[in-house]
Amino acid sequence: MNFHTRKWIKPEDLNPNGTLFGGSLLRWIDEEAAIYAIIQLENPRIVTKYISEINFVSTAVQSDIIELGIMATKFGRTSLTMCCTVRNKISRKSILTIDEMVFVSVDENGRPKPHGKTEIHYDDSDRPDSAGPAAHS
Repeated sequence: MNFHTRKWIKPEDLNPNGTLFGGSLLRWIDEEAAIYAIIQLENPRIVTKYISEINFVSTAVQSDIIELGIMATKFGRTSLTMCCTVRNKISRKSILTIDEMVFVSVDENGRPKPHGKTEIHYDDSDRPDSAGPAAHS
């Protein structure tokens, strides 16, 4: 699982209990997954089709740093299915898991559009075995 997005929990992200508001977290996940799908399917027109059960395992509080992990699990004819894990960056404690998120590639009229993709595409910064820019200097 690739953990690219990190969020610093600020006062405006909290619910009345003083913990991370689930709606804020779901907005961040939907945005991150959409960006991932846009890159993988090479189409800026992506829509959220389905999100499975959302399992809130623990919470975060103000000043925590969390990270979102997204991984592609299946390519359909017009869709990309992913899973998601959110964890505390420092403690590595799991905050949330989602087993399935399905995003669909659409045309300019909003109709499903075949994407022709069958495997994950990595650019140099995404490649799990990449040591980053410093290694190539």
